[in-house]
Amino acid sequence: MKPVYRRIVLKLSGEALQGAAGYGIDSAALISISRQIREIHALGCEIGIVVGAGNIFRGVQRDQSVLDAATADYMGMLATVINGMALQNCLEGLGVPTRLQSAFEMRQLCEPYIRRRAIRHLEKGRVVIFGGGTGNPYFTTDTAAALKAAELGAEVVLKATKVDGVYTADPMKNPRAKRYERLTYLQILEKRLAVMDSTAISLCMENRIPVVVFNLFAAGSLRLVVCGKGISTIISEPASGTADNRRNE
Repeated sequence: MKPVYRRIVLKLSGEALQGAAGYGIDSAALISISRQIREIHALGCEIGIVVGAGNIFRGVQRDQSVLDAATADYMGMLATVINGMALQNCLEGLGVPTRLQSAFEMRQLCEPYIRRRAIRHLEKGRVVIFGGGTGNPYFTTDTAAALKAAELGAEVVLKATKVDGVYTADPMKNPRAKRYERLTYLQILEKRLAVMDSTAISLCMENRIPVVVFNLFAAGSLRLVVCGKGISTIISEPASGTADNRRNE
């Protein structure tokens, strides 16, 4: 199979790294994800990765009497760098060249984010991991992924989740929920579907960057999505004669 995307931004949640333990970094989960990334790297894809930090610290769950919102967000941004370091180390152990860049300076641990340098790394076949979110509080790592995709000229944002797309309801709770095969950016915003925050979706819409939502934990799913196959939901500009398409509805 050949990839249909040359340059991608993969959005990984921190929860993807926690495995069955429900917190921290699980070795089996980290290795499994790194192997999938190695597969698409071998296909010749240029890969940027934005990683979250929900496995270590979630600012939305802060004790408001102790932490204000900005402090909690900065703590979360620091945690994304920890996840980025773990992912970098595992990928390099599998023979994948990487660079870790942070939105704020941490020179002893990683490079500062410089757009032109990041693009050069991608062109040289290095996987670039972006920590630190946007570098500003009040913005999610989903927004960071959309921003990096726009800055780097990525062709798609791959949103890795625990389910194989966007559903009419939570499929974990409602077995009758239907999966959308395609959605427009405006449908995501109008239906208030919990895929990415509205800022991230708006950025992708303004820059015409499609978002593919897929199940990272299905065998070979990342490679299939990169090759235009597999089960997913594609969020993009409306196609001719479009409506919201739901499978089996």
